[in-house]
Amino acid sequence: QVQLAETGGGLVQVGESLRLSCAVSGLAVSRYHLAWFRQAPGKEREFVAAISVPWLTSTKYTDSAKGRFSISRDATSGTIYLQINNLKPEDTSIYYCAAGSVWTTIESSLDYWGQGTQVTVAS
Repeated sequence: QVQLAETGGGLVQVGESLRLSCAVSGLAVSRYHLAWFRQAPGKEREFVAAISVPWLTSTKYTDSAKGRFSISRDATSGTIYLQINNLKPEDTSIYYCAAGSVWTTIESSLDYWGQGTQVTVAS
């Protein structure tokens, strides 16, 4: 059974940092590209960042994430991370991790999803 489990969310103050984790199990994670999406209250879920299978060594970020967000993966444990620095109120969202066999930022093209972790940034 494939499982993606996000942790690390919570209530933080503006300017603080968080590191979100997503533990992936039940699949050959080294063969999958991994990504983070987020969904703010009342909005559609949107792409944040993606990291390729290890041998491609590629990352991709949405424009709003460049500079403050950093995605990484632990090839041994199958865990991916999203480091978010200088948090802003507009970062308040549910953050989801996803896995896919296609290198894409398109939500519908990804194969597996976690349940999400809430990040709330208080001003």
